[in-house]
Amino acid sequence: MYSSPLYRPPSEARSLIIQLTEGCSYNKCTFCGMYKTKPFRIRTEQEIIDHLNYLKSYDPNPSKIFIADGNFLCLSTDKILHYLDKVKASFPNATRISCYGGPLDLNRKTPEELLTIRQSGMDMLYLGVESGSDEVLKLINKGVTAHEMTIAGQKAMAAGFILSCMIISGIGGKPLSEKHALESAKVISAIDPQFMALLTLHVEDNTPLKDDILEGKFESLTPDEIMVETYQMIKHLQLTHCTFRSNHVSNYVNLKGVLNQDKDTVLKQIESAMKSKDYTPEYFRRI
Repeated sequence: MYSSPLYRPPSEARSLIIQLTEGCSYNKCTFCGMYKTKPFRIRTEQEIIDHLNYLKSYDPNPSKIFIADGNFLCLSTDKILHYLDKVKASFPNATRISCYGGPLDLNRKTPEELLTIRQSGMDMLYLGVESGSDEVLKLINKGVTAHEMTIAGQKAMAAGFILSCMIISGIGGKPLSEKHALESAKVISAIDPQFMALLTLHVEDNTPLKDDILEGKFESLTPDEIMVETYQMIKHLQLTHCTFRSNHVSNYVNLKGVLNQDKDTVLKQIESAMKSKDYTPEYFRRI
């Protein structure tokens, strides 16, 4: 009943995944190979009914639900509300429904539409910021500027969503590492989300970025350079009360804290890791 490959954020490991769309309607980011093997499509009404019935027999009372695939919010607001009603009717006791929320999709919605979606049962969004640098965003073909990314995040926050923002360490390569760190800190600070996840670049074979590396157009960072970049990013963040995690399987070092209150502690963790060189081996890292 699922179309593979299937992805979800690490924090949704115990959630029931409901696949209402397949693939990603944008699917142009140079670093991402998640949906390169399947075209985007919206499942038919009957497919969704069958899917929900199957999932009810498998897990009739989930606490949390994650709606897949890549960007459910690209659908019209009417369709989103229609499918949310079906999900809630099938699983009335779920306490949280979440999905990926791309910046292009968020910016296409009016504040009123986002508020309606939030009030209709979508509780949490995962926003792949990736970088706050215009140069890096252009390099990875994200499709938005840093300003547009900031607006997207601020719109989600204003509508009342729980928002988790993701940044990718090393995504700018060596020449843009410092800009990536400082300007990402600026964008995340301007959004001020409840959650921030820091992943580390791990290049997949079926991506344009892998081709750039093989052709010498992109120079990846070493673990030490990743940690220097991370240190600068964390140092310049100004957040109200943001749960920070850097514990993805792609990361060289596991970090966690609440920012800004735990900033000094997190920076000391980075210093300690750099001193001991206690990094996750390369063969363990993956997306």
